[in-house]
Amino acid sequence: MEGRWGELWGDLGPVKVVLVGDPAVGLRAVVVVDNLAAGLAIGGVRMAADVTVEEVMRLARAMTLKNAAAGLPYGGGKAGICADPGMGRAAKQRLVRSFARAIAGLAEYVPGPDMGTDEACMGWIHDEIGRAVGLPAVLGGIPLDEVGATGLGLAACADVVQEAGYLRLEGARVAVQGFGAVGANAARFLAERGAVLVAASDSAGAVANPEGLEVAALGAWKAEGGSVGAFEGGSPMPRDDLLGVDCDLLVPAARPDVLDAATAERVRAAVVLEGANIPATAEAELLLHKRGVLVVPDIIANAGGVICASVEYRGGTQAQALALVQDKVAANTAQVLADAAERGVTPREAAEDLARARVTEATSYRRRA
Repeated sequence: MEGRWGELWGDLGPVKVVLVGDPAVGLRAVVVVDNLAAGLAIGGVRMAADVTVEEVMRLARAMTLKNAAAGLPYGGGKAGICADPGMGRAAKQRLVRSFARAIAGLAEYVPGPDMGTDEACMGWIHDEIGRAVGLPAVLGGIPLDEVGATGLGLAACADVVQEAGYLRLEGARVAVQGFGAVGANAARFLAERGAVLVAASDSAGAVANPEGLEVAALGAWKAEGGSVGAFEGGSPMPRDDLLGVDCDLLVPAARPDVLDAATAERVRAAVVLEGANIPATAEAELLLHKRGVLVVPDIIANAGGVICASVEYRGGTQAQALALVQDKVAANTAQVLADAAERGVTPREAAEDLARARVTEATSYRRRA
């Protein structure tokens, strides 16, 4: 295949791209199983009105690399449901259950929560087909968003960045784009390390306070249905201005490609930890690198969620999961930063080289036809 599709259909996969639908409930969805060399494909189910096949393919590839970089015995996959995640609960349950039934035969893919879905959605999927991760605790799962696994991993990543001399967390000014399940927990764990949240945003707006936003109060406001931009602990500002806020550490934890060639020029942070999946284009990461901004890529920085999910899938405990998140993310961050510095390459290149080497090794143990 040529063009962008040809780039996506690379040496690692995908193995399958499956389109599913159910006109009775308005279901339109895609599942991409990217690579199975290390094991079953674990990856989240994203729900967004503008989700595309290409986006899901890119996200599935990121999961292949993320799982491999983390040393997990799983391949990469992803799903996207084209729908408004803000629909009523009853309608959402019908849609998610229809999706689950449609992928019942795709046994090599294990769904998990992602943007627009949560542990309740995983409970419905598990009820239909008997496989999912990020389940509600009452079903024996480790609810990834509730325990803040991805946010904890980002904080562990920040610890290593501090040890490497790129910033000092005590008093570090942090801006979080996407104050949701990932961003809010990242802010919480970073605040525990002495960092100061100076700006945050959600899909509706943004708020800033150079003296610091109260993380717990903002989290409670958000949990009660309030918009971040309407939080009284700071001054409202246009949502997209957050990327240009004067800060030490920027955590993009929202949509894909929010950092591109244009927006990267506005970044004033010294360090970027990618909390979302594929939040920056390759061009943006290279531009930031040339400016001396450290960008720790998504496949390293935000691996906490899937590490936690892997422990759940093997029957481990929450305590084991959280300990493994901190250990693996810290070790991989340290390895990537050291390799990037030694070879004079970007952290992205070092991370992908690490992941690809592990996929190649896993492939060597597979029986060939």
